[in-house]
Amino acid sequence: MRKTLIITFLIASINVFAQSEKDKTAETVNQATIKSHIGFLASDALRGRDTGSPELDIAAEYIKSRFIQYGVSTAEGMDSYFQEVPLRTLKAATSGTLTLAEESFLIREDFLLLNGGENLEGPMVFVEYGSTEDLEKGKVEGKIVVALCGDGNDQNPRAWFGISQEKRKKAKELGAIALVELYNSSQLPWSILVRFLGSDQVGLDSEEGASLTHIWMNRDQDDLTNLTKKKQTANLAIAGNEKVTFTSKNVIGYVEGTDPNLKNEFVVYSAHYDHVGIGAADASGDTIYNGARDNAVGTVTVLSAAENMAKYPTKRSALFVLFTGEEKGLLGSQYFIDNSPIDPSRMVYCFNSDNGGYNDTSIATVIGLGRTTAKDMITEACEAFGLGVTDDPAPEQNLFDRSDNVRFAAKGIPAPTFGMGFTSFDAEITKYYHQPGDEPETLDYEYLEKFFRSYVLSSRLIGNSDEAPFWLEGDKYYEAGKALYKK
Repeated sequence: MRKTLIITFLIASINVFAQSEKDKTAETVNQATIKSHIGFLASDALRGRDTGSPELDIAAEYIKSRFIQYGVSTAEGMDSYFQEVPLRTLKAATSGTLTLAEESFLIREDFLLLNGGENLEGPMVFVEYGSTEDLEKGKVEGKIVVALCGDGNDQNPRAWFGISQEKRKKAKELGAIALVELYNSSQLPWSILVRFLGSDQVGLDSEEGASLTHIWMNRDQDDLTNLTKKKQTANLAIAGNEKVTFTSKNVIGYVEGTDPNLKNEFVVYSAHYDHVGIGAADASGDTIYNGARDNAVGTVTVLSAAENMAKYPTKRSALFVLFTGEEKGLLGSQYFIDNSPIDPSRMVYCFNSDNGGYNDTSIATVIGLGRTTAKDMITEACEAFGLGVTDDPAPEQNLFDRSDNVRFAAKGIPAPTFGMGFTSFDAEITKYYHQPGDEPETLDYEYLEKFFRSYVLSSRLIGNSDEAPFWLEGDKYYEAGKALYKK
């Protein structure tokens, strides 16, 4: 009897050790679990998970409870799963006049307030695109700085928001009292921009330069040639604007790696868990923007990886991060990367997941697939579960720089975004993207099982690889990566 027990034990042990990465993945990822997670996160009860809402706090508690259930720990240096993110809402001004070089302009019609908004007056200095060199050369202390939007290279206005934040930080650091940028883009006309920026604006309250008045103006350089004249002054008179501060939460979990050396490296598995809340009613009268695709699906990819790696840890340590405030301008991810409990130089990869929708259930779409050396691992994982994999089908949309992954990439951390399969922004995408109809019942769960398993297996292969993935030489972020990791 004793001999039989020993043999049985040995056979069981051999089976465990022989278990493949694919088997480990399939063991923890199944349709029932996927349905239960998405069903709760995208339910009407959570009212669209708007940033700062009580319902988003409930979603955070749900994620925390799953971490505890799986055996996922709090991160190094943290005594909680929550990272409090300080935010502020800048209430839209009821009236405002900006006078530049003796010419007056009206709020909304001619300019928009992005930040700050105190009444002020001072000398004006024009600094071209407002690069660090331009700002330092302009001797901007005590002055109202006027610059062109963007950097003169990237013509996509969506990228200008990030560029503007850097200008604002530098202008504040150098003692400027306001920043006015001249906006002119046919890609995103002024009338559309007003819809987005003419209402209450949410931003980080901790951001450097957060108090600096910042304006985008519907003018180009040729309209205001006299800005370059000496001794010109500017004046802003504004009313009704108000700053309201509040906090929201990033949710962070940790599983230690198994390799004595590689466990000092971290792979970040990330997604945003917020959505857009309550909005205009659709034809059925529904006002709840449930956000099943965007981004309950992404949230559950990370939960799936957390459950799997808590049971079967990889050689590298894993950091699971769910961001708040993505829909308000990638706010949670910006705060996290600037205030991370783990030094960014120890984060060797960020495997983000974000979604707008899908129109092809035979593939996964990975934005940035071909930009890092992890391409073959991701492709292998998808094929193992019957999916093809494609890179960005719509490069003109600049999707890589529009999700939380870009906050990591800007630091030099390789960071693609794993998403459901799509081949174009067609009617099947727009039918659900930021619409009340994006509900759990509209999802294909047979496809999602393959999709989630592909993400988790990709994660396992990356977490166990002998060498950490890196940018391909020549990539936009390659040099930043070399600097971060001292390569």
